[in-house]
Amino acid sequence: MTALKVTLIGFAALASAMGVGRFAFTPLLPLMQAHAGLSLRQGAWLAGANYIGYLVGAMLCSMRVPATRHAVRYGLVAVALLTLGMGVTGRYDVWLVLRFGAGVASAYVLVGVSAWALPALAGHDRSVWSGWLFAGVGVGISLAGLLVLLAGARGYPPAASWLALGLASTAVAAIAWAPMRAAGASAAASAATQHAGRLSTDDWRLVLCYGTFGFGYIIPATFLPAMARDVIPDPAVFGWVWPVFGATAALSTVAVALGSSRMKSRRVWAIGQLVMAAGVLVPVLWPGIAALLVAAVCVGGTFVAMTVAGLQEARRIAGVNAARLMAAMTAAFALGQLAGPIVVALAATNGTRHAAGPSLLAVALLLAGAWALWRSPD
Repeated sequence: MTALKVTLIGFAALASAMGVGRFAFTPLLPLMQAHAGLSLRQGAWLAGANYIGYLVGAMLCSMRVPATRHAVRYGLVAVALLTLGMGVTGRYDVWLVLRFGAGVASAYVLVGVSAWALPALAGHDRSVWSGWLFAGVGVGISLAGLLVLLAGARGYPPAASWLALGLASTAVAAIAWAPMRAAGASAAASAATQHAGRLSTDDWRLVLCYGTFGFGYIIPATFLPAMARDVIPDPAVFGWVWPVFGATAALSTVAVALGSSRMKSRRVWAIGQLVMAAGVLVPVLWPGIAALLVAAVCVGGTFVAMTVAGLQEARRIAGVNAARLMAAMTAAFALGQLAGPIVVALAATNGTRHAAGPSLLAVALLLAGAWALWRSPD
């Protein structure tokens, strides 16, 4: 498979798995609050169900590294079907199950795409293209946000958005099905070289820092549109927060990849945690739509770039065991992001302003992770 084809297939897969399977609920939360009477606490538990699924998927991948063609193909099909299910039913208990399943599927796709595409691009001497590959996350987020913005402005119910996103994910699964079959031989050879072993001290440092990253970004990544709705209830205004978040994520990923030859991945990751901490802190100190846009730029502009930097660092230090370390890091990330909405759900009584305390905790963890990364050996 050519480097261009690897990049395009991986880009589309990540746009579906992450932009829809993971994060489509974020822009839809305020619409579901308005149309379905969903409370902030219910929204937090729905987000938490998705993050539990993501954690389960990541842990399964770390215990048994999956064949990438199966992880990506069946993961994309599952994301499509589970997203369509969100538009078919209005039962909250079913929503919890569907969002859990989407979390499991998206973890498999992320680990599968990362384990397959990064070494494939390196083999073509196109490692810098990883920025375009992972820009799919931000583009998927932005496009999903724009679709929901349009639906909200026109007064469509949330079910219409879920169905539209599910159909888009179905198209991606269909497009990727045959090309990913061709990736099977090289993926199987790569999996055969994996061997079980204990993580080193430096491996555990990366795992723990990735966990602080997971908790640090997830509160704005889950509640930014809902926070904006508290300030300005017009969906034509607050709905722009999420597309800005996604567009910034896509652009920053490409920029970091292009500049990766000038700065080591671990340094990029540490600086990203500092910028993210600032973005999480601003809305707590100065509530308002301007502060939320600053948060969207700071958090959106770092979280995918940090994901790329972390996975590249895992590949650098773990060699043939990179997929296993990536899965362990993804599990820690999932555990951190699972804790975020649960803490908000426990703190929330009326409105997103009660996310201030959890946000300050997120800032502290991000700073601690940045310090650990900066002080660690290159």
